[in-house]
Amino acid sequence: MRIMRLYVRLLGAHLRSLLEYEGDFWVVMAGTVIMQAVNVAFLSAIFAKVPAINGWTFWAVVAMFGMVAVAEGVGSLFFEGMWNLSWQINQGEIDYKLVRPYPVVLQVSASNIGINGLSNIVSGGLMLGFAVAHLPVPWTPLRVGLALGILLSAIAVKVAVNLATNAAAFWMQSPSPLFAFAVHQAGDLARFPLSVYPWALRAALGFAVPFAFVSFFPVAFLLDTGQAWIGLLTPAVAAYAVLMAAWIFNRGLRRYESAGN
Repeated sequence: MRIMRLYVRLLGAHLRSLLEYEGDFWVVMAGTVIMQAVNVAFLSAIFAKVPAINGWTFWAVVAMFGMVAVAEGVGSLFFEGMWNLSWQINQGEIDYKLVRPYPVVLQVSASNIGINGLSNIVSGGLMLGFAVAHLPVPWTPLRVGLALGILLSAIAVKVAVNLATNAAAFWMQSPSPLFAFAVHQAGDLARFPLSVYPWALRAALGFAVPFAFVSFFPVAFLLDTGQAWIGLLTPAVAAYAVLMAAWIFNRGLRRYESAGN
């Protein structure tokens, strides 16, 4: 609990500094909402020509877009500091974190806050809400509980992938998170049904880097499709992804050599 309280206080300090510039805050918020609105307009244009994509309807794909937006929003709002890891390693700034009585990975994660994450969470939540309202989902108390657990697990998968790919900077030692950014961009493929891709890409998104568990398989569970049972594995995949990300980060931290002079 003490660690969590400190984490919240670190994020709060960054949030207060960002709110000193209210104009920037509202511009970033508006820009993110506009981007998500453009995504929905893009989908509307596609589905105006075709009724379904491999059996997946407009609202099912909107739900996938919403899942990705919420997961990215949580990652930006609460763990944006991961994207500064490569710079901190290159400049030797990890030195300061090593001597503090607080986990290094949490210091890194809380070293910045992405205010655009808030608008991503709101817009993604709205997309999910409208999609669920239009999808034939038989809601029961058990199904609601499972859906919430799968949603939290999907977010954990996305955050774990961000941490693992950014931790590659311990080996690459570049000041820019190019590898992590490239993997993040590949994650945009998870906004669409996995069945539209060739088998090699399905394997990559489903197992190598499990982006499919951020959106496709959770939505498949909600709709009770043929892949519904795989969606139930999302919590297990999330636990595996978090453990692997922590292991990669700790292995990288052990080989950290500072920046010299």
